[in-house]
Amino acid sequence: MPELSIVVVNYNTRQATTACLRSVIDASPGVDLELVVVDNGSVDGSVEAFRAEFPDASVIAAGENLGFARGVNLGARAAAGSWLLLLNPDTITLPGSLASLLDFARTHPEYGIFGGRTLRPDGGVDPSSCWGAPSLWSLAMFATMASTAFKRSPIFDPESLGAWPRDTVREVPIITGCLLLVRRDDWQRLGGMDEEYFLYGEDAEFSLRAARAGLRRVIVPAAEIVHEVGGSSDAGGAKGCMVMAGKVTLLRKTWSPARASVGVRLLVAGVGVRAGLETLTRRTRAPWRTVWRRRADWIDGYPRAEATLFGRELASAS
Repeated sequence: MPELSIVVVNYNTRQATTACLRSVIDASPGVDLELVVVDNGSVDGSVEAFRAEFPDASVIAAGENLGFARGVNLGARAAAGSWLLLLNPDTITLPGSLASLLDFARTHPEYGIFGGRTLRPDGGVDPSSCWGAPSLWSLAMFATMASTAFKRSPIFDPESLGAWPRDTVREVPIITGCLLLVRRDDWQRLGGMDEEYFLYGEDAEFSLRAARAGLRRVIVPAAEIVHEVGGSSDAGGAKGCMVMAGKVTLLRKTWSPARASVGVRLLVAGVGVRAGLETLTRRTRAPWRTVWRRRADWIDGYPRAEATLFGRELASAS
């Protein structure tokens, strides 16, 4: 039985995922690990390529696009390790990172969810390995664009966690799913990811649910990966719609109805302000206008947004 099971969900990113898996193997000599790849109905030859290049990996052909939460849960059910690591397919693991992450987790049982330090391809820090939890204040700052005007401000952009470069061990509210380590027993106790989400927001909900269960979340800076953000989703307005659907779902599932209603209105206001500015400045690339124009598609959150944004029939409640 392996100690560490690494779960990667792939969707038409054959080359990037191949590089990701190869980097895991090359960067982790001595780590007792297994690779579990869930393919979400790719049409780029992913399944055949992975099985040929990584014969020891468990490659699961889902046959359709399950989204992230369902894909991860499917992979976790097939995993045998005592630790589960969720890893994005658009990442490159740096030498020694997984060994450092696992060693920290073994020697610090006071924590329950572990993340790392993500870098952009140019070597700069990508802060999206972790976030602060949303609040009415943070959403008001989004609505007024203060979080954009004072980016990385701990007061006006609190969800960014300030200018901290993720280079110290630090407890945080949310660990993102691009690099997330958890004990298998804790994963099962929490019930895995919430499958009502399709894409974006499910990792935030998982972290907040873990917090309610008493699991502390921590960043381990020695665990470094390079992250090409958004490798399996469209950039611009389409991705923005998915992100907003995830945010709305998170508020409605974790806040009281009255508080969530206010929070959603602040999100809509923030999108509207940004879309208006794009119109006034006559920008040729105007993703926020797309998000604003399609607000009816995401304003109810998931599961309805899965149908409106992706043109899919909703899964049955069973």
